[in-house]
Amino acid sequence: MATKRLKTTANAIVHDVLHRPSLQRCSASMATLAPSTTLTQSQAYIDAHLTGTPIPSPIPATTTTPSTFRPQANPFIQTATLTTNAFPSFEPTGFATYPSTHLLVPLRKDILHRAVIYEGDMTRQGTASTKYRTEVHGSNRKIRPQKGTGHARLGDKKSPMLKGGGVAFGPHPRDFSTKLPRKVYDLAWRTALSYRYRQGQLILIDGAVELKGVHEHSAERFLWDLLRHNRMGYENGRTLFVTRDYREDLFTALEGEKMGREARAKDYADVDVKDLLELGRVVMERYALEHILAKHEEDLGPGEKLHAWQKLAKTAAREERRQGPHNREALAVAA
Repeated sequence: MATKRLKTTANAIVHDVLHRPSLQRCSASMATLAPSTTLTQSQAYIDAHLTGTPIPSPIPATTTTPSTFRPQANPFIQTATLTTNAFPSFEPTGFATYPSTHLLVPLRKDILHRAVIYEGDMTRQGTASTKYRTEVHGSNRKIRPQKGTGHARLGDKKSPMLKGGGVAFGPHPRDFSTKLPRKVYDLAWRTALSYRYRQGQLILIDGAVELKGVHEHSAERFLWDLLRHNRMGYENGRTLFVTRDYREDLFTALEGEKMGREARAKDYADVDVKDLLELGRVVMERYALEHILAKHEEDLGPGEKLHAWQKLAKTAAREERRQGPHNREALAVAA
């Protein structure tokens, strides 16, 4: 009886242990808590019953192309506006704008003086030449004895005191040219053009300065009447025509007997600073003006040169045309 009772008690204990709910939960929790190498960090936080915020997984970096550097526009650069005219009627046809670094340069008389002196020295030929007594062809024999004749002492017949002899301290071929920094010379060019622009003496021609429809025998008279009618002749200080190429009809008409005192014509390759300042006014083709301005800007920075400024102006105009209606609507609302 006692043995049966013990077996029954042991069987009940074993059954109770095997089927106890708490042990099942413990075993289940033990199996859940077993770490896994494949679990992510966020899943590990959840399984560990932590209340902290898991660290987000790293986001793969996106490759971005580097943007090009765009320097800011200089707020001190203004705009100089020129009226373009037709030739020979001189009727306005439009407008041309240029930066203040090219046509609004302050007047510097010292810079202009240095440029004119530099150009004058460059034009001097320096070919004057004379012969000294050693270069004259002739004998070295003494003309008369040193003493006893009662006359002054005299050497050979090549002496500078005698006719046909050498020249004492005479001129010899030399180079009269002087030096001037390129940046100073370029500044003088733009200063001269700016002076003409502020005085209203720079007339811009949109196109070529040609006498179309005028017979070659009447070109001189036609041009003389044109200058007198527009007050560009001798009485008003004369006029300088600056062209892109050689204009045969214009240049031939100005080669007349009395036309030289009325006006002068040159292409942009032959013009210098002195020409821009010498006559009363300058009539210049648009291409010639832009070529001169682009050629003489060595003292300016990359963003201040004419080509860069024109590129920015075109971009700004394109943006203004694209956003034109929106801007007008905004101005209307603001008003």
